[in-house]
Amino acid sequence: MRIVTLEEHVSFPEMANFLPGSVSGGRKPSSVAMQMMPKLADITGERLNSMNESGISMQVLSVENTDVNLLDSTLAPAFASRYNDLLAEKIKGHPVRFAAFAHLPMTAPAAAADELERTVQTHGFKGALIRGLTNGEFLDAPKFAPIFERAEELGVPIYIHPGLPPKAVMDAYYSNVGGNTGPFDAIACWGWGWHSETAIHVLRLLVAGVFDTYPKLKIIIGHMGEMLPMMWERSNRSFQPGTGGQNQRTLIDTFRAQLYITTSGIFTQPPLRITLDTIGIDNIMLSVDYPFSSNQMGLDFLHGIQLPAEQVEKIAHGNADKLFGL
Repeated sequence: MRIVTLEEHVSFPEMANFLPGSVSGGRKPSSVAMQMMPKLADITGERLNSMNESGISMQVLSVENTDVNLLDSTLAPAFASRYNDLLAEKIKGHPVRFAAFAHLPMTAPAAAADELERTVQTHGFKGALIRGLTNGEFLDAPKFAPIFERAEELGVPIYIHPGLPPKAVMDAYYSNVGGNTGPFDAIACWGWGWHSETAIHVLRLLVAGVFDTYPKLKIIIGHMGEMLPMMWERSNRSFQPGTGGQNQRTLIDTFRAQLYITTSGIFTQPPLRITLDTIGIDNIMLSVDYPFSSNQMGLDFLHGIQLPAEQVEKIAHGNADKLFGL
């Protein structure tokens, strides 16, 4: 069976040479990030061997690096373009095994729209992956409209991936846990905070009317829907048209037409069942979250799905092939 995975990350150490020293603000990569760097930098070594061993046909790659969100609008466009060109160069020898999402200079939205178009037309990239907020701003801010407009024109999706919470949120919600002064990253990020914040992000786009303004726009989120399927009916009742938001359609009608969910990092069947019962089989696509999760975890999960073969194939590759024109 053909298998396509979509939230698979890369980070190239050589790109650090093109960042001003002030960007990091003195931050050092975590020990986990340092351990992952060889895997993130690799394309055709261990990554491709793992794909072959586990039966993965194609990975759609995205840049893990978030420093472009810290660059100002004068520096970010050149950095993002250089990163995208390097990614395109690294995968060009394996066009049936690798595709890519664009890395966008989000601090310069007009340039980000142009970079999306350039990478789609020049490199054949399949859309863009955006990591959370930019300088504390959600994507419903009017300044980001050119990105959605261009994505709709190009017919490519935008993948909204979790990113670091704003400092105010970190301080209020995720610090001083049990009297320890520093933030507790597992609550703030991969254990909870990332996912609730991404759900809020998508709900803001709904209520702000962004999906109605761009009715052909496709948005992707990972981690089995970032908690949204669990809240599906309650949120649908809460955000009805005419109850204070700018949305013209219900959450259910909007999301079934324009929102796609991947399985990245979630490898048990109960979350899949609720996702099937809410958004439906045609909007679910397989992802692993490599290298932060192993390809084998994703494959074991896929083979454990108790659905007819034709529905498993939709999750494994059919929906992605259709959405991305693979």
